Amino acid sequence: MTARSYGRPAIEIAGRAVGADQPCYVIAEAGSNHNRDLDTAKRLIDAAAEAKADAVKFQTYTAEGLYSRKTPNPSYLKKGSLLKDQETVWELIKRVEIPWEWHQELAEHTAGAGLHFLSSPFEEAAVDLLESVKVPAYKIASYEITHLPLIEYAAKTGKPLLISTGMASLADIERALDVANGAGCDQVALLHCAINYPPRFDDLNLRAIQTLAGAFQVPVGWSDHTMGHSADVAAVTLGACLVEKHYTLSRDQEGPDHAFALEPDELAAMVTAIRETEASLGSSVKRVTEAETEMFRIGRRSLVAARDLPAGTVLQRDDIAVKRPGYGIQVYEMATVIGRRVAEPIEADEILQWPMLD
Repeated sequence: MTARSYGRPAIEIAGRAVGADQPCYVIAEAGSNHNRDLDTAKRLIDAAAEAKADAVKFQTYTAEGLYSRKTPNPSYLKKGSLLKDQETVWELIKRVEIPWEWHQELAEHTAGAGLHFLSSPFEEAAVDLLESVKVPAYKIASYEITHLPLIEYAAKTGKPLLISTGMASLADIERALDVANGAGCDQVALLHCAINYPPRFDDLNLRAIQTLAGAFQVPVGWSDHTMGHSADVAAVTLGACLVEKHYTLSRDQEGPDHAFALEPDELAAMVTAIRETEASLGSSVKRVTEAETEMFRIGRRSLVAARDLPAGTVLQRDDIAVKRPGYGIQVYEMATVIGRRVAEPIEADEILQWPMLD
């Protein structure tokens, strides 16, 4: 495919610019880890705020709108003993779906905590609900990238779309972007993603972040299901301007998304690591930094007198030592110094300066 621009180089979420030259936008993904307990959901929001995330995100779906009752159970749910006896995936989703009447209260609590309230809609009715609580953007889950009617419906709200691309081909992504653009949405970001819970590091292929940025000319981020935060730091170094990460109050809780989620202190450590990574990337210009100025003068070497040198001495190599500090005649000028005459007496260890020589 030929590279084509599908949107802007930066998008705006509730007044916050998100793009290549902006601080990474960190989404704390609460998902279903509220355990259908409103107090737990609010505590998750507070934990995200304490970790200094930019947004907290839930998932808005119903079992009826998401799964056929005849859907086979995914193997990871069986292996992880996440299904109760004889429980189907449809019944599991029914058990963990967020009550829709919570959304207004959660949105208000999130705003009070200083975060943006986001949620992934999985059906058109969920978009209507999220519009009513004034979400500033829509996250489209990887599984929904072929749900073109949903993408079109969300795009028509005029809000930015954050589209995850796990399991997607470039053709899948191109179709989704064509639909979003056709519905009038030019504020689109893509999130590279590896689907598994958790995925193997060998399957992350983080360099695809750069592939997506080059192919579609939109902001690109990383939606992560790994443990720890090494992949998130790597993603930021590769240009990810958004990072989405699952978190929980405790991995010991029962539910499908707790086992691979970060706990609050780990989420805070991830945000800190991302901010430190951004700061360390700095500029591509190789130069002496302000912080290095003192040691640049003191820690580097220059030419000094190896012994007392009477006036008139014609300098030889053994008259000259190479020592710190570095603000005398530079070492690379040694050949120019040899053979010069000393203009005035120089004590041993004196830092050589050009006015001392004829």
